[in-house]
Amino acid sequence: MNVLVRSVMMVMVVSLLGGCAAAVVGGVAAGGYYIGKDDRSVSEISSDTTITSTINSHYIKDDVVKARKINVDTHRGVVTLYGKVASQDVASRAVAIARGVKGVKQVVSKLTIGG
Repeated sequence: MNVLVRSVMMVMVVSLLGGCAAAVVGGVAAGGYYIGKDDRSVSEISSDTTITSTINSHYIKDDVVKARKINVDTHRGVVTLYGKVASQDVASRAVAIARGVKGVKQVVSKLTIGG
């Protein structure tokens, strides 16, 4: 029962954060497929999702980053940042914010500078 509840919660979180139409339309079936194809446990997926959403929340609130163009991917606590930012200061701030989130083991920046 606990695994089922976690799976349903994961599907809901992924649907809300990822905007994934397949997860919304397919519901639990889509989430079950995703979890079945991932090499992480349900607990790891849940933790990674929490890390990603926490970082995104911090970015939106931050006066320097104000990120809506930074894509945050988390896999087993390793956060990878993708996107284009206006300056090196913004990129550095984005990395610092991500490093400060509980559960983050490493941050890999693939951010590009320029507009």
